Amino acid sequence: MSAAPAEVPSEILAGFPATFGPDLVQRSGARAGDRFRDFFAVSIRNPHTRIAYARAAREFCDFAAGAGLGGLGAVEPVHVAAWVEALGRAHAPATVKQRLAGVRMLFDWLVIGQVVPANPAAPVRGPRHIVRRGKTPVLGRADARALLDGIETETLIGLRDRAFIGLMVYSFARVGAAVAMRVEDFYPNGRRWWVRLHEKGGKHHELPAHHNLEAWLHAYLEAAGIGDDRRGPLFRAAAGRTGRLTARPLLARNALDLVRRRARAAGIATPVSNHTFRATGITAYLENGGTLEKAQAIAAHESPRTTKLYDRTADRITLDEIERIIL
Repeated sequence: MSAAPAEVPSEILAGFPATFGPDLVQRSGARAGDRFRDFFAVSIRNPHTRIAYARAAREFCDFAAGAGLGGLGAVEPVHVAAWVEALGRAHAPATVKQRLAGVRMLFDWLVIGQVVPANPAAPVRGPRHIVRRGKTPVLGRADARALLDGIETETLIGLRDRAFIGLMVYSFARVGAAVAMRVEDFYPNGRRWWVRLHEKGGKHHELPAHHNLEAWLHAYLEAAGIGDDRRGPLFRAAAGRTGRLTARPLLARNALDLVRRRARAAGIATPVSNHTFRATGITAYLENGGTLEKAQAIAAHESPRTTKLYDRTADRITLDEIERIIL
């Protein structure tokens, strides 16, 4: 006699109620609703991807319902193509491609679950979108140096901010990996200290700390007095304007305020973001004779084409040539 299926703990489905899904999904039956819910609850682990794909699925289902379709089984490629065409009139090609990818993956999941017989989004082509140069603002070496040198080191917050920005510059760290670090992720390895970054997909990326970064992290840890809290967050949120740190980790959205505040204080007009310092580090590395392959390894990029988007070494050549136009 087979055992009854175990009840799924409520915390597992937090945010995924029984009626999860647009009206088009609910009209397709209980199995479709469950499968739709499981696509987000089970198959997607990255919260940012989950949010983006949920938005795409909701928008497509609303579009299909508005076209008079009675359920998911009635969706045909022409309906998906019409939706893509409508998206293209209001959004950039990159946004359209991302949302089409989300809907395509959703229907693949529904096909596997035998909710629909075929994927109507599979044959639909998205807009042509080729990116050869990234849009992330990059600081020149003089501006980056001025920003870092201008951070006060007499305060605990200043020491934290210098170490945090230095980590993104000298290790090409993503802000998500930086704020996820624990104290134990800065550790000795032989005669040098290393950093361990928690990258996308649960991967750990370990690399030696630049001598500046090593010194800045030691100064911050000593001032903060958190060296023995090995499992605690490395970069911690400030307690208001008190100048003290809490036991809570610094959040990415607060890190954005941090870097913009430091850029303004340094008189930098460039609209910086957290990613600016990753791109700045890669560009500085390549300008100093580093190779694209090694930059890819340091940045933990899957493809050298992604690393190349951060390379702005050609910008200076372009400007020099433009300045040759003398009237």
